[in-house]
Amino acid sequence: MARKVLIAGGGLGGIATALALQQQGIDSVVFERAPQLRDGGAGLHIFTNGMLALAHLGVADQVAKIAPAQDVCHFATSTGRVIGEYPVGQFVERYGQPTVAISRSDLHGILREAVTARIVTGAEVSGYTEHADGVTVRFADGTSEDGDLLVGADGVRSAVRSQLLGPQPPDYTGYIAWRGHAKMSAEEFQPGSFRALFGPGVRFTYYDIAPGVVHWMSVANGPAGERDEGTPEQTLDMLRARHAGWTAPVERILDATVPESIIRGDVVDRKPDAVWGRGRVTLLGDAAHAMSFNIGQGACLAIEDALELADQLAAPGATVTQALRAYEAERQQRTAPMQELAHRIGVIGSLQNPAAIWLRDRVMKLGWKKTFQQAENEHVAYATRWAPRAVADAT
Repeated sequence: MARKVLIAGGGLGGIATALALQQQGIDSVVFERAPQLRDGGAGLHIFTNGMLALAHLGVADQVAKIAPAQDVCHFATSTGRVIGEYPVGQFVERYGQPTVAISRSDLHGILREAVTARIVTGAEVSGYTEHADGVTVRFADGTSEDGDLLVGADGVRSAVRSQLLGPQPPDYTGYIAWRGHAKMSAEEFQPGSFRALFGPGVRFTYYDIAPGVVHWMSVANGPAGERDEGTPEQTLDMLRARHAGWTAPVERILDATVPESIIRGDVVDRKPDAVWGRGRVTLLGDAAHAMSFNIGQGACLAIEDALELADQLAAPGATVTQALRAYEAERQQRTAPMQELAHRIGVIGSLQNPAAIWLRDRVMKLGWKKTFQQAENEHVAYATRWAPRAVADAT
């Protein structure tokens, strides 16, 4: 069994890994390059498989106290014409956990409070050296630390990944996401709502992530690397103009938005990789399988990664390298199809040609029931391996 695991990255994946290892009695140290341990304020969609994983980590009840549970996820055009619905509320009866929405920073804080491992901030990984019986991680300030293995959970531009697989940048998807928060009362916004709206080359998604707080995302095609000029208020005015005339309550949400909450980012992903690790080094979360937001599974999969890695490292009789390769084999077959699906949905969501949009909406509407069943069977049911035995047996 590994005695000391070095984790590069203090985001959701890294902290979840520390907690999963803690449950297995394995010590770890988390190294975060930022001077403070935090994980941005964007919203997260946590499907039932993610909640089952969080329940296994012992924090699902705390999440459920602040994260609005969703009953139906609605998908429609910018004019309000319905394309399809996901009745995710049904998952509670079948699996014992809801689908919820929560701010990334709130989920990060809940996980962090449960972790007893040492967490080092201001520790930027510059490289590593593997030995016969361990790994030495080097930091930008000249210090280093030894451990039995290294987990690169340091994001889409991972320093560990760069040394392991090469410095190839992630792939730009062709579209940009603007994210923000609106302050709205329960009378103004029905709690537990989720809606994704499709326009020509433009999308708008919204859901509440806490009482009175609505997270939204505006997505538009465009070149990479650009920045909004002017003040946050001017950026908000630009977004209001983009979505003028869209079905309610889009304009009300933007009117209730705090301008300073708006963040802009190019959306990137990667194609599935055949190799995630060598020797005593492996990858996890976005460092291993970066994907776009289009299926709402990025955070869920990182948490699943953490549980599977901890399970393999705790398996009786397995060496460290055997455990890492078993973890990678299991998770690659899980995450690769989701990377590809998220990319495909992003492509069809970005269509601008009216004829192509009409065909897309028609095909999506006709196949919606089958799509939901596939999402349940291929995405949600997987996590019953970490569910209480009664739930796992029932499904």
